[in-house]
Amino acid sequence: MARDSFTPDFDPDCGDRALSSARHDIVIGRWRGLRELLYATGPQWLARGHRVRLLAQACASSSSVESWLAAEPHRGDALVLRAATETARAFNLAIAAGRGVPIDQHRVDGAVLACLQAAEAYPEDPTPWVSLISVARLYPAGVRRQELGRWWDELHSRDPYSVEGHLQVLHYYSARWHGSHGFMYDFARDAAGVAPAGSALPVLVQYARVEEYRYAQDEAREGRTSLGLGQHWRHDGPVSDVRRTWERWIMGRTESEVAPGELRDLNYLAHAACYAGLQDIAAAVLRMPGRLATRTPWSYTGDPEKQLLKWRKEFRLRA
Repeated sequence: MARDSFTPDFDPDCGDRALSSARHDIVIGRWRGLRELLYATGPQWLARGHRVRLLAQACASSSSVESWLAAEPHRGDALVLRAATETARAFNLAIAAGRGVPIDQHRVDGAVLACLQAAEAYPEDPTPWVSLISVARLYPAGVRRQELGRWWDELHSRDPYSVEGHLQVLHYYSARWHGSHGFMYDFARDAAGVAPAGSALPVLVQYARVEEYRYAQDEAREGRTSLGLGQHWRHDGPVSDVRRTWERWIMGRTESEVAPGELRDLNYLAHAACYAGLQDIAAAVLRMPGRLATRTPWSYTGDPEKQLLKWRKEFRLRA
C-alpha cells in the first residue's frame, strides 16, 4: 500500500493568493497593494472581512495603513483597514499585559473612534461594526447593553449572517469576557436556529464548545479548578450539535469550493466531529479543503499537525 504523503498546509492566508501578495507589500513597506486588493474585493463581505482581519494583523506592527491614509486621508477602504488595525493593536497590548490586566483605555477609545470614522466613511460596509463589537470586549466592564445592541443592529442590517460578526458577539458574551457559558451557548444556538440552509452560522456552537474548553484550561492552570473535561466533546449534547451543524451548513451548501473565509469555520467543525467520534462527518469535512488547514482550534488540544495526521490515519484518508 502506498504511503500517505499528506502534510497539512497552514497557510496564514487560507489559500487567498491575492491576500498573500498584499501582505507581502506590507513587509516591504508598500501600501498600494492594500488599496488594489480591497478595491477589487468590493462588497463581497465574506472575502472582505477575511482580508481586512488578516491585513490588520500584519499592519498592526507596521506603518503601512498610516502611510496609505497620509496619501489618501478620505479613502473608505483605508479608514476601514485603520479601524481593524487599531483593534488588532489594542488586543496585542491586552495579550502582552496578561489575563485580567487592564490596558490603556485611551488605546481602546482610539480604536472605537477609528471604527466609527470608518463606518461613516463606508456606510455599506459591515466590517467596521465587526471591529467595534470586537474592541468593546476590552473595556473592563464592557459597554452598555443598549450601545452593544445598537452596534449589533448596524452590523446585522448590513450582513445578517456574518459568522465573524456573530463570533465577536459570542466572545463578548463568554465567561472569559462579559457573560457566562450559558449566555454564550444561548446566543450561538439562537443564531444557528434562524440561519438559512447553507449558512455557516450553526458552527458557532462549535466555537462556543472550544471557548468553554479554553476557559476550563485557564482555570486549571491558575489552580482554581481541575480540568475535568473528559466527556467535553463526546456526550449527547456536542454530538447532536455536530450533526446539526453538518446538516444545516454542509448538507445545505450549494457551493463545493471552500472559500478562504470559511476555512477556519470548517476546521472548527472537523475538530468537533473528530473529538465527538463522528467518523463519517469528520472524514467528509477533513476532505473538503484538501491540504489547507488552520492551526486553531487544533492548537488548543495539542500539536495541530500531529492531530490532523492522527485523525486522517484513523479514518484512512489518503493524500
